[in-house]
Amino acid sequence: MTRGHSVIACAPDINSEIKASLATLGAKVEPLDLQRTGQSISSDLAYLKGLKALIRRTGPDLVLTYTIKPNIWGSFAAKAEGVRSAAMLTGLGFAFYEDQAGLNTQLMRRMARALYRRATSASWRVIFQNPDDRDDFISAGCLKDPGKVRMVNGSGVDLAQFSPAPLPDKPVFLMISRLLKSKGIAEYAEAARLLKETHPNAECRLVGPEDPGVDGISPENLAIWQAQGLVYLGPKDDVRPEITAASVYVLPSYREGTPRSNLEAMAMGRPVVTTDAPGCRTTVNDGMNGFLVPVGKSTPLAARMAELAEDAALRERMGAKSLELAQQKFDVHKVNAALLAHLEL
Repeated sequence: MTRGHSVIACAPDINSEIKASLATLGAKVEPLDLQRTGQSISSDLAYLKGLKALIRRTGPDLVLTYTIKPNIWGSFAAKAEGVRSAAMLTGLGFAFYEDQAGLNTQLMRRMARALYRRATSASWRVIFQNPDDRDDFISAGCLKDPGKVRMVNGSGVDLAQFSPAPLPDKPVFLMISRLLKSKGIAEYAEAARLLKETHPNAECRLVGPEDPGVDGISPENLAIWQAQGLVYLGPKDDVRPEITAASVYVLPSYREGTPRSNLEAMAMGRPVVTTDAPGCRTTVNDGMNGFLVPVGKSTPLAARMAELAEDAALRERMGAKSLELAQQKFDVHKVNAALLAHLEL
């Protein structure tokens, strides 16, 4: 608002608390139904129709979208209504994994890529959070004009909200994630089991909501992992107390845009163990503020966790380096300034 712009925030399931927070920031809120994990074309077309009606009614000069369905249908809606649009890819997600998926999943991925190719042809800007996503997206044929590409360092982290906290003496590991296979939760659970065998004083915690999508973790698997010692704390509206109580942050995801949870843990002075995967690797200088481990491998993950469990001084040093990197590269004010420049605002 201070730059003379008005902002309309549109999303599904906006509760009263989030609505009030957005209003405090100066944004007008417009809820719009969207089945985030659904596969119903009729539901998606209804979302497209709703977006077109919203654009027609509010008359924006620019539509900025995040995540796959808003990126695709938002660009179509904006083009239909004669409005410029920019798509922010906060990660390529499930549609770009190269695992041995079933026929239905393969068809879904092909359809998603084809839709993205059409959507980015309609977009004015396509904004990426890491160079791996950019390169893979273009290689997959999802963007015909690389001249539309702009880069930012993730979504940034608010260094005032996520401020440094003293490390606890006990080795406590924390992962924050929706309960998805592609986040590496199974690998984390197995690493936690292995770590408990050699370091019974260590504790491994998991925070995050269950997910009903095709990539979701089953309640049965979660129950098995809890029985083996994984501490599941459920979803949390505010993760700062959980990060404060942890001495190491872990995210063994298969790929990300730039994982916000890594940045939040770094800003609070925690070492990070994450995968040498797109997005994740941009948050860790291996051996400096944490460790990079192979994707889909529990044993090397457990080994690095054990190394940190045994050495409180190492945790302190790496945590300090995490904070330094967060301040230098991922400060939300620096990221927002770059984004506004890309959008010519």
